[in-house]
Amino acid sequence: MFSFSKFFLASSLDEAYSELLKNKKNIILGGTSYLRMGNTSWNTAIDLSNLNLDYILEKDDFISIGAMTNFRTLETNSLLKKYFGQIFNTALSDIIGVQFRTNVTVGATVFSKYGFSDLIPVLLALDSKIRLFNSGVLTLESFLKETDVRKDILVEILIPKKIYKISFQCVRKSKTDYSIINLAVCNFDNNITIAVGARPGKAMLAKKTMDIFNSNENTENKITNAIKCILTEVPLDSNMRGSKSYRELLLTALLRKGIQEVLN
Repeated sequence: MFSFSKFFLASSLDEAYSELLKNKKNIILGGTSYLRMGNTSWNTAIDLSNLNLDYILEKDDFISIGAMTNFRTLETNSLLKKYFGQIFNTALSDIIGVQFRTNVTVGATVFSKYGFSDLIPVLLALDSKIRLFNSGVLTLESFLKETDVRKDILVEILIPKKIYKISFQCVRKSKTDYSIINLAVCNFDNNITIAVGARPGKAMLAKKTMDIFNSNENTENKITNAIKCILTEVPLDSNMRGSKSYRELLLTALLRKGIQEVLN
C-alpha cells in the first residue's frame, strides 16, 4: 500500500499545479486503484475531486473526456456509443469488476502510461490528444514516446469527432486478468490505424504496418504482408503472463481478426 505524509484538496488547477511543483515527491491522485498496489511513500497527495473534471462533452471537433471520468462511465456513456459504438465497453468490461472500474480514472491511467492498459491502445488508434494544464495539447502518441516524467496535470482527453469502425482484440488467461497482449484497429474513411499494447510495454502505433493497409494492394496480400511487418516493427518481450514467442503468435492472429472486423 502506498502512503503519503500530507493530503491537499485542490480548489483549482492553478492551486493543484503550484502544490505539485513544491516537492518532487508530491503526486496527483486519480482513483488510486493501481497506486495502492505499490509501496511508494509520497510527500503530498493532491486530490482533484472538487475540480469538476468528471465529464464527457461533445465539442465542435472533439469528444472531450475529463481526467476524473471513471472507466464505468466510458462503458455506459451514450455519446461515446454514438460515435464509437461499443468499443469502450468491449475494451473495458472485463477489467476486474464494476466496483473497480467505477474507481479507476481515465486521467491517471493515461498519464501513468500503463503498459498493461486496455484503454490506451483504443485512444491511440482513435488519434486522440491530451490536454495538460501547463504544456497544453499534445498528441497521445508523442506523449507516450516521452521518457522523462512530466511535472504536469492531465486535464482531459480529446478524441476527434468522426464515425469510425474500430475493433479491440485481446487475450487474457482468465476473464478479469490483465491482457497478455491487446490490439486496437481503426478504420476511418479507409485509413487504417493500428495500436498494440501489453507487449509488455507502453502501447504504440504500428506505422509501417498501417502503411501496408493504406496501400493499393488487394486485401489478402495486405494481411499477409502486414503480419510479417508487424512482428519486426513492434517490439515484444516475455513476462509472467506470456513469452515473446507466444505473444508473436497471438499478435498475428489478433491483427487478422481486427482487420477483418473493420473492413467488413
